[in-house]
Amino acid sequence: MISKPVLLAAVAAVALSAAGAGYYYTHRAPAAANASGPGASAGPDAAGTPAQQAIAAQLKEVLAAYRKTIVLLADEQSLGEAEKAQANQVGQGLFHDNQLRIARTDEALAALAASPDAGRFASIGALLDYIEADPGLYDADRLAFRELLQSLRGYVAKDGSLPAIKLHKRISEDMDALAEIERNYDQEIRQIFGRFETRAIELKRERWDDYVAHLKKLYSREQILKEYGVVMPYPQPPAGAVPAAARQEDGEIFGKSLPKKTVVLTFDDGPHKRYSEEIAAILKQYGVPAVFFSVGRNIGTVDAAHQARLNGGAEVSRKLKAAGYTLANHSYSHAQLSKESGARLQAEILDTDLLLKAVDADRSPLFRFPYGARNSEGLATLHKARLQSVMWNIDSLDWADPVPGSIAARVLQNVEKEGRGIILFHDIHERTVKALPAILDRLVAEGYQFAGWDGSTFKVAQGAAAQGQAPPAPVSAGYGNSWAIVIGIDDYAKWPKLQYAVRDALGVRQTLIDKFGFTAERVVTLKNAEATRAGILGAFHDRLAHGGVQKNDRIFVFFAGHGATRKLSSGRDLGYIVPADADPGQLATDAIPMTEIQNIAESLSAKHVLFVMDACYSGLGLTRGGSSSSFLRDNARRIGRQMLTAGGGDQLVADGGPNGHSVFTWTLLQGLGGKADLNGDGLITATELAAYVAPAVAGVSSQTPAFGSLPGSEGGDFIFELPAETEFLGAATAQLSNDAIAMNSKLDAAPPAATVKDLQGKEQAITPPPAVPVSVRQQAQRANDRGLQLYKEKQYAAAEAQFTEALKLRADFALAANNLGFVFYKQERYPEAARWFENTIKMDPSRAIAYLNLGDATARAGDSKRAQGAYKTYLELAPNGSGAAYARQQLEKL
Repeated sequence: MISKPVLLAAVAAVALSAAGAGYYYTHRAPAAANASGPGASAGPDAAGTPAQQAIAAQLKEVLAAYRKTIVLLADEQSLGEAEKAQANQVGQGLFHDNQLRIARTDEALAALAASPDAGRFASIGALLDYIEADPGLYDADRLAFRELLQSLRGYVAKDGSLPAIKLHKRISEDMDALAEIERNYDQEIRQIFGRFETRAIELKRERWDDYVAHLKKLYSREQILKEYGVVMPYPQPPAGAVPAAARQEDGEIFGKSLPKKTVVLTFDDGPHKRYSEEIAAILKQYGVPAVFFSVGRNIGTVDAAHQARLNGGAEVSRKLKAAGYTLANHSYSHAQLSKESGARLQAEILDTDLLLKAVDADRSPLFRFPYGARNSEGLATLHKARLQSVMWNIDSLDWADPVPGSIAARVLQNVEKEGRGIILFHDIHERTVKALPAILDRLVAEGYQFAGWDGSTFKVAQGAAAQGQAPPAPVSAGYGNSWAIVIGIDDYAKWPKLQYAVRDALGVRQTLIDKFGFTAERVVTLKNAEATRAGILGAFHDRLAHGGVQKNDRIFVFFAGHGATRKLSSGRDLGYIVPADADPGQLATDAIPMTEIQNIAESLSAKHVLFVMDACYSGLGLTRGGSSSSFLRDNARRIGRQMLTAGGGDQLVADGGPNGHSVFTWTLLQGLGGKADLNGDGLITATELAAYVAPAVAGVSSQTPAFGSLPGSEGGDFIFELPAETEFLGAATAQLSNDAIAMNSKLDAAPPAATVKDLQGKEQAITPPPAVPVSVRQQAQRANDRGLQLYKEKQYAAAEAQFTEALKLRADFALAANNLGFVFYKQERYPEAARWFENTIKMDPSRAIAYLNLGDATARAGDSKRAQGAYKTYLELAPNGSGAAYARQQLEKL
C-alpha cells in the first residue's frame, strides 16, 4: 500500500492538510464495528462472505488504478513532450481498464443487493465501512468509488425492506459527503491537473358525447388523476434546431483547420444509462451541437449470423439522435486497435457500424480510434468501409481528473491556446456533467462558435443567430468570488435615531450568505458606531480595493441609514450617505458624497458592482445601458456599476414593513427571494430587481426608488443566480405572518415597471434582459421553487398548480411530489395527500420527512395501521430527527 507521505506527494495539495482521511469522521460517524466487517487496518477483504471479499478485492484494484493515474499526471510540469505523451497514453489505458473493473464490480454489487441471503445487508455495510472510514484512505481516494455508490444506491432502492431503506439513507449521506469532498478539493486537485489546462347506435353515441361534455364542466381528467397520485408528464420536446459550421481537413480530422474561435464538442465511451442524457439536456439548453462516439458493446451485440442484437443502451442512443445529436463509432470493445489486425480489427470497427445502423440507418460515417491509437491497417479498413477518422486537439482529461472545476479550467486554457479545435470529453462521468456548463458559459461569453456534423463536414450554420433560428445562449452568474459591504445605522449621535436599519442590514447579510453563497468572511458588516466615515471608507479601500478583489468578482453594497441632499452653488443637488458620527452642520466634511461613491466604484477591479441604498436623497446623475437579445451573452465581459436607491431627496424612508424591516428592504428581500426573477430563468439581474422593487415600493409608500448605471459602466448587469430550493414541506415549515402576506399581496399588485426614475427625478426606460433558455429539469425546479414561495404565502391553489407543473416536467421529482402532497394536507384533503407522500417514498425511499407526512395524513384519514407503520419507519430513519419526539407521541395516541 502506498504510504501516506508518498501519496501526499503524489496528490500534492489535493488533501487539505487538516482534513486527510478524517472527512467521514467529522461529517458522518462510521457504522459500529461489525463482526463480519473488515478490520480497520486489514482492508476491505479481511473477513466476510466470498462475494463480499471478491467485491472488496475489486474495490482495491479500482483504487489502485485511480491512484496510478494521478501519479502519472501529478508531476507533468517536469516531463518532456514525449514523456507527457506516453503518460497520457498509459493513463488512458489505465482508465479504460479501470472502467471494465468498475463494470464488473457494479454487476457484483447488483447481484449482492438482489441476493436472498439475509446477510447481504451486513456485507454491503462492511463495504461501506471500508469506503467511509478505512484509515488508509484519503478523501481524494474516496472519489474513486463515487459512481459505484451511485449505482449501489439504485440497487438497494429496489428492496423495500427496512434494512434496505436504512442502507439507502446511508449511501445517500455518503454521496452528499463525496460532493462536499469534491468542492473542498477543487482548487487543490486543479493544481495537479493544471496543464490539461365508431353505426346502428350513432344517435346514442351523440347523446353520450353530450353527457361527457357535461361532466367535463364539473371535473377535469388532470385533476382526477392528480388526486389519485398521477400527474401526466409533458411529451418529450421536439429535437432542437439543426446545429451549426467548420471545414474538414484532408484525411483524419483533428480540428486544427476549423475557423477561428470554432469548436466541436465530442463525447466518447457511451452511451451511458444516466450521464449521456444529462449531457444532452445541457447541450440543448445552450443550443449547441455535439458528436457522441459510441462503444458498440454499450449498444448491443452481433450474433454469429451477423445480426445486430440491441440492448438498453441503444434506446439512449435513439434519444440522442432524436434530439439532433450525431452518433459515431468508437469501436466495439474500446480495444487498442493499433495492436490489432485482421478479422479482430475489422470486427471492432464493422460490428459497431452494424449496431449503429440498427439504431439509426442514417448514422454518421465518423470513427474515433480508442486512445487515438491506430495503424495503417486500421485506417485502410476505415477507408474501405467509407468511414472517416476524427481525432482531437483538446483533451479535457475528464477520464483522469476527478474535479469538475479543474476539468473546466483545463479546457478553457487549452481552447484559448489553440484558438479552435475538437474537444474530447467522455459521457460516462458525473464530473463531466458538472464541468460542462461552466465551460459553455465562458466559451459563449467569449464569442466561440460551435460546429456540428451536417452529413458531410463540420459546419456552423450561416446566419442562424441573426435569423433567430437558435435561442440566445444562456450565461449564468459566472463570477469568481463574491464580496459585500453591508451597513446599518440606527444609533446616530447627532441625527434622529432609526429603528429598522440594523435589522435591514443583517437581513440582507443573511440572504447573501444563506441564499446566494457569499462567504461570511467576504461580507463586511458595519453596525451603528462601527459605521463612521472612516470605517465606511476603510471598508472600501482596505477590505476591497486592497483585499484581493479580482476582475471576475462581484461586489454588493447595501446601506441602510440616513441620506441627505445639499444644493451646490451651481444649483446642482449633491447626495450624501450619512455615517454614524456625522454632524448635520458639517455635511460636506462629515458625510460621504455620491461623487466619492462613484470614484470608489470606478476604482474597484470587480466585474460588476451593485449599490443598494435604503436611504432617500438626490444628486447623482445616472446613465442606462440598453438591453438587447444578446445581452446575456455580452454581460459576462462588460463592466457594470449600478445603483438602486429607496427614493428621492424630498422623501422619507417608510419604516413599518413586516418583520421589523423598512418597506424598501422588505421588498428587496422578497425580490431576491425569487419574485424579481421576472422572466423565470433562475437569474435575477439588477435591472430585473429594480423593475420589481421600484413599482412595488411606490405602490405601498410615498417613495419612488431610482435606478441606473453609474458613469463608467459599460452596460454590465449585476446577476444573482437563484439556488434550487431543497426544502421538503412538512409540519415544521414556517409560513409568513399575516401582515407579511398582506404586504406581499400589495406588492404583487404592482406590475413590473417599464420605466423608473433616475436620481434627478427623470423617467427612464428600463428593459430587463430576455429569458435564458433552460432545460426541462431546470424548468421543473423553478416551478417547485415558485410553489414553495406561494405555499409560504398560503396561496394553496397557486402552489398546487406550480408543484403539478414541476411533476409534468419531471415525473420522478420526489421533492415536488412531497410538496404537492403537503398542499393537499394543508387543505385537509388527506387521502390525496397520502397518495402523494407514497409517491414520494417510491421515488426516494429513504426520505424520512415523507414517512412523517404520510403518518399524519393516514392518521387523519382514519387509517391507524398505515399511520403506525409510517411513524415507525420515520423513527428508524431519523431516531434523533426534529420530528422524532412528535412521532413517538403520535404512536402513543394510536
